[in-house]
Amino acid sequence: MSAPTLSTVLDALRTVTDPVTGKDLVRLGWIRELTVQEGRIGFTLWMDDPTHDFAPRAPEACRRALEQAFGPDMSLDISSDSDMIGLGDDLSIDGQEAGSAPGDGITNIIAVASGKGGVGKSTVASNLAVSLAQQGYDVGLVDVDIYGPSIPTMFGLESAKPRVNEHRRILPVTQFGVKLLSMGFLVDQDKAVIWRGPMVTSAVRQFLGDTEWGALDFLIMDLPPGTGDIQLTIVQTVPINGAVIVSTPQRVALADARKGVAMFEQVQVPVLGIVENMAYFTPAELPDNKYYLFGQGGAKALAEELDVPLLGEVPLVQAIRENADDGTPIVTDKASPVGAVFAGIAQGVVRSVEERNAVRPATRKIDILHGK
Repeated sequence: MSAPTLSTVLDALRTVTDPVTGKDLVRLGWIRELTVQEGRIGFTLWMDDPTHDFAPRAPEACRRALEQAFGPDMSLDISSDSDMIGLGDDLSIDGQEAGSAPGDGITNIIAVASGKGGVGKSTVASNLAVSLAQQGYDVGLVDVDIYGPSIPTMFGLESAKPRVNEHRRILPVTQFGVKLLSMGFLVDQDKAVIWRGPMVTSAVRQFLGDTEWGALDFLIMDLPPGTGDIQLTIVQTVPINGAVIVSTPQRVALADARKGVAMFEQVQVPVLGIVENMAYFTPAELPDNKYYLFGQGGAKALAEELDVPLLGEVPLVQAIRENADDGTPIVTDKASPVGAVFAGIAQGVVRSVEERNAVRPATRKIDILHGK
Protein backbone atom coordinates (compact mmCIF):
# COMPACT_ATOMS: atom_id res chain seq x y z
CA MET A 1 0.00 0.00 0.00
CA SER A 2 1.13 3.55 -0.73
CA ALA A 3 2.30 5.88 2.03
CA PRO A 4 -0.46 8.13 3.39
CA THR A 5 -0.64 11.81 2.49
CA LEU A 6 -2.92 14.54 3.78
CA SER A 7 -5.13 14.15 0.72
CA THR A 8 -5.38 10.35 0.83
CA VAL A 9 -6.02 10.31 4.59
CA LEU A 10 -8.91 12.74 4.14
CA ASP A 11 -10.24 10.61 1.27
CA ALA A 12 -10.22 7.58 3.59
CA LEU A 13 -11.98 9.48 6.36
CA ARG A 14 -14.65 10.66 3.90
CA THR A 15 -15.89 7.07 3.84
CA VAL A 16 -16.91 7.44 7.52
CA THR A 17 -20.45 8.81 7.59
CA ASP A 18 -22.56 10.13 10.43
CA PRO A 19 -25.77 8.06 10.19
CA VAL A 20 -27.86 10.90 11.60
CA THR A 21 -26.99 13.56 8.99
CA GLY A 22 -25.72 11.28 6.22
CA LYS A 23 -22.62 13.52 5.90
CA ASP A 24 -19.03 12.31 6.12
CA LEU A 25 -16.81 13.43 9.00
CA VAL A 26 -14.55 15.61 6.84
CA ARG A 27 -17.57 17.52 5.51
CA LEU A 28 -18.87 17.90 9.06
CA GLY A 29 -15.55 19.40 10.17
CA TRP A 30 -14.96 16.72 12.81
CA ILE A 31 -11.34 16.05 11.75
CA ARG A 32 -8.92 18.48 13.42
CA GLU A 33 -5.18 18.83 14.05
CA LEU A 34 -4.39 16.10 11.54
CA THR A 35 -0.73 15.05 11.26
CA VAL A 36 0.55 12.58 8.69
CA GLN A 37 4.04 11.18 9.14
CA GLU A 38 5.80 8.07 7.93
CA GLY A 39 4.09 5.17 9.65
CA ARG A 40 1.82 7.35 11.82
CA ILE A 41 -1.47 9.23 11.50
CA GLY A 42 -2.81 11.37 14.33
CA PHE A 43 -5.84 13.63 14.65
CA THR A 44 -8.49 14.93 17.01
CA LEU A 45 -12.14 14.10 16.51
CA TRP A 46 -13.89 17.35 17.40
CA MET A 47 -17.63 17.19 18.07
CA ASP A 48 -19.63 20.22 19.11
CA ASP A 49 -22.09 17.83 20.81
CA PRO A 50 -20.32 15.04 22.72
CA THR A 51 -23.72 13.41 23.39
CA HIS A 52 -24.23 12.83 19.67
CA ASP A 53 -25.34 9.22 19.04
CA PHE A 54 -22.40 8.52 16.73
CA ALA A 55 -19.76 10.12 19.01
CA PRO A 56 -18.71 6.98 20.92
CA ARG A 57 -18.50 4.91 17.74
CA ALA A 58 -16.71 7.46 15.55
CA PRO A 59 -13.10 6.74 16.67
CA GLU A 60 -13.37 3.03 15.92
CA ALA A 61 -15.07 3.73 12.57
CA CYS A 62 -12.17 6.05 11.65
CA ARG A 63 -9.65 3.42 12.74
CA ARG A 64 -11.25 0.77 10.51
CA ALA A 65 -11.34 3.12 7.52
CA LEU A 66 -7.66 4.05 7.88
CA GLU A 67 -6.53 0.46 8.41
CA GLN A 68 -8.43 -0.57 5.30
CA ALA A 69 -6.76 2.20 3.30
CA PHE A 70 -3.21 1.95 4.66
CA GLY A 71 -2.90 -1.44 6.34
CA PRO A 72 -3.08 -2.69 9.94
CA ASP A 73 0.53 -1.76 10.74
CA MET A 74 -0.14 1.98 10.54
CA SER A 75 0.20 3.69 13.94
CA LEU A 76 -3.00 5.60 14.69
CA ASP A 77 -3.42 8.24 17.37
CA ILE A 78 -7.09 9.30 17.53
CA SER A 79 -8.33 11.52 20.35
CA SER A 80 -11.68 13.19 20.97
CA ASP A 81 -12.47 16.72 22.08
CA SER A 82 -15.52 18.94 22.40
CA ASP A 83 -14.22 21.67 24.70
CA MET A 84 -13.96 24.44 22.12
CA ILE A 85 -15.72 27.75 21.62
CA GLY A 86 -18.93 27.28 19.69
CA LEU A 87 -20.33 29.63 17.07
CA GLY A 88 -22.99 30.88 19.46
CA ASP A 89 -20.66 31.95 22.29
CA ASP A 90 -20.24 35.61 23.11
CA LEU A 91 -16.88 37.34 23.05
CA SER A 92 -15.91 40.28 25.23
CA ILE A 93 -14.05 43.01 23.37
CA ASP A 94 -12.62 45.83 25.46
CA GLY A 95 -15.08 44.96 28.20
CA GLN A 96 -18.13 45.06 25.91
CA GLU A 97 -20.15 42.19 24.55
CA ALA A 98 -19.46 41.47 20.90
CA GLY A 99 -23.02 40.28 20.34
CA SER A 100 -24.34 36.93 19.26
CA ALA A 101 -23.15 35.01 16.24
CA PRO A 102 -24.69 32.46 13.87
CA GLY A 103 -26.28 29.52 15.63
CA ASP A 104 -24.98 26.00 15.95
CA GLY A 105 -24.95 23.90 12.83
CA ILE A 106 -22.83 26.10 10.56
CA THR A 107 -19.70 24.14 9.69
CA ASN A 108 -17.78 26.70 7.61
CA ILE A 109 -17.99 30.48 7.30
CA ILE A 110 -16.25 31.78 4.19
CA ALA A 111 -15.63 35.48 3.54
CA VAL A 112 -15.54 36.67 -0.08
CA ALA A 113 -13.62 39.94 -0.13
CA SER A 114 -11.80 42.37 -2.37
CA GLY A 115 -9.35 45.18 -1.80
CA LYS A 116 -11.33 47.56 -4.05
CA GLY A 117 -14.78 47.87 -5.55
CA GLY A 118 -15.82 47.02 -9.08
CA VAL A 119 -13.93 43.74 -9.42
CA GLY A 120 -17.01 41.48 -9.40
CA LYS A 121 -16.85 40.29 -5.79
CA SER A 122 -20.64 39.88 -5.46
CA THR A 123 -20.78 38.07 -8.80
CA VAL A 124 -18.19 35.60 -7.54
CA ALA A 125 -19.92 35.23 -4.15
CA SER A 126 -23.32 34.59 -5.77
CA ASN A 127 -22.08 32.04 -8.27
CA LEU A 128 -19.87 30.35 -5.68
CA ALA A 129 -22.86 29.92 -3.35
CA VAL A 130 -25.15 28.53 -6.06
CA SER A 131 -22.41 26.25 -7.40
CA LEU A 132 -21.84 24.81 -3.92
CA ALA A 133 -25.59 24.21 -3.59
CA GLN A 134 -25.60 22.47 -6.98
CA GLN A 135 -22.84 20.18 -5.70
CA GLY A 136 -25.05 19.06 -2.84
CA TYR A 137 -23.92 21.32 0.01
CA ASP A 138 -26.24 23.20 2.35
CA VAL A 139 -25.41 26.86 1.71
CA GLY A 140 -26.28 30.31 3.00
CA LEU A 141 -25.22 33.67 1.57
CA VAL A 142 -25.27 36.86 3.64
CA ASP A 143 -24.72 40.22 1.96
CA VAL A 144 -22.94 42.43 4.48
CA ASP A 145 -22.19 45.16 1.96
CA ILE A 146 -24.47 47.52 3.85
CA TYR A 147 -24.01 50.55 1.58
CA GLY A 148 -24.23 48.73 -1.74
CA PRO A 149 -26.18 45.46 -1.43
CA SER A 150 -26.48 43.69 -4.77
CA ILE A 151 -27.55 40.16 -3.84
CA PRO A 152 -31.32 40.90 -4.16
CA THR A 153 -30.82 41.97 -7.79
CA MET A 154 -28.51 39.09 -8.64
CA PHE A 155 -31.07 36.58 -7.33
CA GLY A 156 -34.16 38.32 -8.75
CA LEU A 157 -35.51 39.14 -5.29
CA GLU A 158 -35.73 42.94 -5.22
CA SER A 159 -39.20 42.84 -3.65
CA ALA A 160 -38.54 39.98 -1.22
CA LYS A 161 -38.98 40.55 2.52
CA PRO A 162 -37.69 38.06 5.10
CA ARG A 163 -40.14 36.81 7.71
CA VAL A 164 -39.56 36.50 11.45
CA ASN A 165 -40.31 33.31 13.38
CA GLU A 166 -41.95 32.95 16.78
CA HIS A 167 -38.58 33.44 18.48
CA ARG A 168 -38.11 36.81 16.74
CA ARG A 169 -35.34 35.45 14.55
CA ILE A 170 -35.03 36.38 10.89
CA LEU A 171 -35.84 33.63 8.38
CA PRO A 172 -33.63 33.88 5.27
CA VAL A 173 -35.14 33.99 1.80
CA THR A 174 -34.33 30.92 -0.33
CA GLN A 175 -33.50 31.01 -4.04
CA PHE A 176 -31.67 28.45 -6.22
CA GLY A 177 -31.12 26.28 -3.15
CA VAL A 178 -29.29 29.05 -1.24
CA LYS A 179 -30.52 30.75 1.95
CA LEU A 180 -30.13 34.51 1.49
CA LEU A 181 -30.04 37.60 3.68
CA SER A 182 -29.18 41.13 2.59
CA MET A 183 -29.67 44.70 3.75
CA GLY A 184 -31.33 45.13 0.36
CA PHE A 185 -34.27 43.07 1.66
CA LEU A 186 -34.79 45.45 4.58
CA VAL A 187 -34.44 48.94 3.08
CA ASP A 188 -35.88 50.81 0.13
CA GLN A 189 -33.78 49.92 -2.91
CA ASP A 190 -34.01 53.51 -4.17
CA LYS A 191 -32.74 55.11 -0.96
CA ALA A 192 -29.16 55.42 0.21
CA VAL A 193 -28.11 53.91 3.54
CA ILE A 194 -26.49 56.84 5.36
CA TRP A 195 -25.12 55.35 8.54
CA ARG A 196 -22.13 56.00 10.71
CA GLY A 197 -19.72 53.21 11.64
CA PRO A 198 -21.40 52.09 14.92
CA MET A 199 -24.78 51.70 13.19
CA VAL A 200 -23.19 49.55 10.49
CA THR A 201 -21.45 47.45 13.12
CA SER A 202 -24.73 46.91 14.98
CA ALA A 203 -26.53 45.92 11.77
CA VAL A 204 -23.84 43.40 10.83
CA ARG A 205 -23.94 41.79 14.26
CA GLN A 206 -27.72 41.54 14.10
CA PHE A 207 -27.49 39.97 10.65
CA LEU A 208 -25.07 37.37 11.93
CA GLY A 209 -26.66 36.71 15.30
CA ASP A 210 -30.42 37.05 14.84
CA THR A 211 -30.90 34.88 11.77
CA GLU A 212 -32.22 31.32 11.77
CA TRP A 213 -29.75 29.76 9.32
CA GLY A 214 -30.24 26.16 10.41
CA ALA A 215 -27.70 23.50 9.48
CA LEU A 216 -25.27 24.74 6.82
CA ASP A 217 -22.11 23.32 5.32
CA PHE A 218 -21.12 26.81 4.14
CA LEU A 219 -22.18 30.33 5.03
CA ILE A 220 -20.75 32.62 2.33
CA MET A 221 -20.27 36.24 3.39
CA ASP A 222 -20.22 38.87 0.65
CA LEU A 223 -18.11 41.58 2.28
CA PRO A 224 -17.89 45.22 1.22
CA PRO A 225 -14.67 46.20 -0.55
CA GLY A 226 -11.70 47.38 1.46
CA THR A 227 -10.23 46.61 4.87
CA GLY A 228 -12.28 48.70 7.27
CA ASP A 229 -14.84 48.58 10.09
CA ILE A 230 -17.16 45.91 8.71
CA GLN A 231 -14.35 43.46 8.01
CA LEU A 232 -12.98 44.01 11.52
CA THR A 233 -16.44 43.58 13.06
CA ILE A 234 -16.96 40.28 11.27
CA VAL A 235 -13.70 38.67 12.39
CA GLN A 236 -14.51 39.80 15.94
CA THR A 237 -18.03 38.35 15.77
CA VAL A 238 -17.71 34.97 14.03
CA PRO A 239 -14.98 32.36 13.56
CA ILE A 240 -14.21 32.59 9.85
CA ASN A 241 -12.77 29.41 8.37
CA GLY A 242 -11.22 31.16 5.40
CA ALA A 243 -11.33 34.04 2.95
CA VAL A 244 -11.53 34.15 -0.85
CA ILE A 245 -9.97 37.25 -2.40
CA VAL A 246 -11.37 38.53 -5.71
CA SER A 247 -9.29 40.67 -8.05
CA THR A 248 -8.97 41.67 -11.68
CA PRO A 249 -5.68 41.47 -13.61
CA GLN A 250 -4.77 45.19 -13.46
CA ARG A 251 -1.83 46.20 -11.31
CA VAL A 252 -3.94 48.64 -9.26
CA ALA A 253 -6.47 45.92 -8.43
CA LEU A 254 -3.74 43.42 -7.58
CA ALA A 255 -2.11 45.93 -5.23
CA ASP A 256 -5.39 46.21 -3.33
CA ALA A 257 -5.84 42.43 -3.39
CA ARG A 258 -2.43 42.13 -1.75
CA LYS A 259 -3.70 44.38 1.08
CA GLY A 260 -6.78 42.20 1.47
CA VAL A 261 -4.65 39.08 1.83
CA ALA A 262 -2.43 40.88 4.37
CA MET A 263 -5.46 41.99 6.41
CA PHE A 264 -6.84 38.46 6.79
CA GLU A 265 -3.43 37.05 7.60
CA GLN A 266 -2.98 39.74 10.26
CA VAL A 267 -6.21 38.67 11.99
CA GLN A 268 -5.30 34.98 11.61
CA VAL A 269 -7.95 34.10 9.02
CA PRO A 270 -6.61 31.64 6.42
CA VAL A 271 -6.74 32.84 2.82
CA LEU A 272 -8.20 29.97 0.79
CA GLY A 273 -7.17 31.45 -2.53
CA ILE A 274 -7.51 34.18 -5.13
CA VAL A 275 -10.11 34.38 -7.90
CA GLU A 276 -9.17 36.45 -10.95
CA ASN A 277 -12.34 37.95 -12.42
CA MET A 278 -12.49 39.45 -15.93
CA ALA A 279 -9.34 37.50 -16.63
CA TYR A 280 -9.86 37.59 -20.39
CA PHE A 281 -12.55 38.52 -22.91
CA THR A 282 -14.19 35.76 -24.94
CA PRO A 283 -16.77 36.85 -27.57
CA ALA A 284 -19.83 34.62 -27.77
CA GLU A 285 -19.28 34.11 -31.49
CA LEU A 286 -15.61 33.14 -30.92
CA PRO A 287 -15.72 30.93 -27.83
CA ASP A 288 -12.17 29.63 -28.32
CA ASN A 289 -10.59 33.09 -28.45
CA LYS A 290 -9.13 34.87 -25.44
CA TYR A 291 -8.30 38.58 -25.37
CA TYR A 292 -6.46 39.78 -22.27
CA LEU A 293 -7.87 43.30 -22.06
CA PHE A 294 -6.66 44.03 -18.53
CA GLY A 295 -3.37 42.15 -18.57
CA GLN A 296 -2.46 38.49 -18.28
CA GLY A 297 -1.39 36.30 -15.39
CA GLY A 298 -1.40 38.98 -12.70
CA ALA A 299 -3.44 37.05 -10.13
CA LYS A 300 -1.50 33.87 -10.82
CA ALA A 301 1.78 35.65 -10.15
CA LEU A 302 0.35 37.22 -6.97
CA ALA A 303 -0.93 33.85 -5.76
CA GLU A 304 2.49 32.30 -6.30
CA GLU A 305 4.21 35.20 -4.55
CA LEU A 306 1.90 34.97 -1.52
CA ASP A 307 1.85 31.16 -1.54
CA VAL A 308 -1.94 30.88 -1.81
CA PRO A 309 -3.93 28.93 -4.42
CA LEU A 310 -5.25 30.52 -7.60
CA LEU A 311 -8.80 29.18 -7.42
CA GLY A 312 -9.81 30.12 -10.94
CA GLU A 313 -9.87 32.65 -13.78
CA VAL A 314 -13.35 33.90 -14.67
CA PRO A 315 -13.68 35.28 -18.21
CA LEU A 316 -15.29 38.58 -19.13
CA VAL A 317 -18.39 37.49 -21.05
CA GLN A 318 -21.61 39.34 -21.69
CA ALA A 319 -23.77 36.52 -20.34
CA ILE A 320 -22.43 36.96 -16.79
CA ARG A 321 -23.64 40.55 -16.72
CA GLU A 322 -26.96 39.71 -18.39
CA ASN A 323 -27.69 36.86 -16.01
CA ALA A 324 -26.81 38.99 -12.98
CA ASP A 325 -29.17 41.72 -14.16
CA ASP A 326 -31.89 39.15 -14.81
CA GLY A 327 -31.53 37.65 -11.34
CA THR A 328 -30.19 34.28 -12.46
CA PRO A 329 -26.51 33.63 -11.61
CA ILE A 330 -24.64 32.30 -14.64
CA VAL A 331 -24.15 28.86 -13.04
CA THR A 332 -27.90 28.27 -13.32
CA ASP A 333 -27.40 28.15 -17.12
CA LYS A 334 -26.31 24.57 -17.73
CA ALA A 335 -25.25 25.41 -21.29
CA SER A 336 -22.80 28.13 -20.26
CA PRO A 337 -19.12 27.12 -20.19
CA VAL A 338 -18.58 29.71 -17.44
CA GLY A 339 -20.54 27.45 -15.11
CA ALA A 340 -17.70 24.93 -15.27
CA VAL A 341 -15.25 27.67 -14.20
CA PHE A 342 -17.29 28.47 -11.10
CA ALA A 343 -17.79 24.76 -10.39
CA GLY A 344 -14.01 24.39 -10.35
CA ILE A 345 -13.69 27.38 -8.03
CA ALA A 346 -16.28 25.86 -5.68
CA GLN A 347 -14.43 22.54 -5.66
CA GLY A 348 -11.18 24.36 -4.92
CA VAL A 349 -12.78 26.21 -2.00
CA VAL A 350 -14.14 22.95 -0.56
CA ARG A 351 -10.78 21.21 -0.92
CA SER A 352 -8.85 24.13 0.55
CA VAL A 353 -11.15 24.68 3.54
CA GLU A 354 -11.39 20.97 4.37
CA GLU A 355 -7.60 20.58 4.31
CA ARG A 356 -7.12 23.68 6.45
CA ASN A 357 -9.83 22.58 8.88
CA ALA A 358 -8.14 19.20 9.24
CA VAL A 359 -4.68 20.49 10.10
CA ARG A 360 -5.69 23.47 12.23
CA PRO A 361 -7.56 23.75 15.54
CA ALA A 362 -11.22 24.81 15.27
CA THR A 363 -11.45 28.47 14.31
CA ARG A 364 -12.38 31.10 16.89
CA LYS A 365 -13.53 34.67 16.84
CA ILE A 366 -10.63 37.10 16.97
CA ASP A 367 -10.15 39.14 20.15
CA ILE A 368 -8.83 42.51 18.97
CA LEU A 369 -8.00 44.94 21.75
CA HIS A 370 -7.20 48.60 21.31
CA GLY A 371 -3.68 49.63 22.20
CA LYS A 372 -3.11 51.47 25.41
